[in-house]
Amino acid sequence: MSHEEPRQGAQEHVVAGGEDRIQLTIGQALEATAHTVGDKPVEQSDAAAIEAAEMRATGRNEIIPGGLAAVAQKAAAYNTGCVREEDEIKMSDIVSGATIKLPADKEATRQDAVEVVAAEVGNSPNVSTTRGGVAASVAAAVRLNEKPAII
Repeated sequence: MSHEEPRQGAQEHVVAGGEDRIQLTIGQALEATAHTVGDKPVEQSDAAAIEAAEMRATGRNEIIPGGLAAVAQKAAAYNTGCVREEDEIKMSDIVSGATIKLPADKEATRQDAVEVVAAEVGNSPNVSTTRGGVAASVAAAVRLNEKPAII
């Protein structure tokens, strides 16, 4: 397993106790969010969590123009002014296909989850995460990645 720069659509294979295991990536966690809360309108807390996830996946310190975070920020701003719910931009519109949309991806780690949770909570009016949202999906990927292999 190479520890070079993260790559697009990365799936890390880890040998744990002789078992070859696929490690879930941040991009895959974002895609899972499309299934768990895909019909939810994008809010600022979601956009912040997507931004943190994108930065962790790519190793960059800024928003990528036209990237997931930039599109999520625009969607959250648009939704704030929407009158009709059916006109709002939904989570699935942003995070579906995230592994392809991200210029780089990497295995989800505990530190990634901490950063994404902090971003989501810090931008939530309720100071909480969304059940099944970005933070929850990244945290779930980490739990699965850290789970011992069944022999």
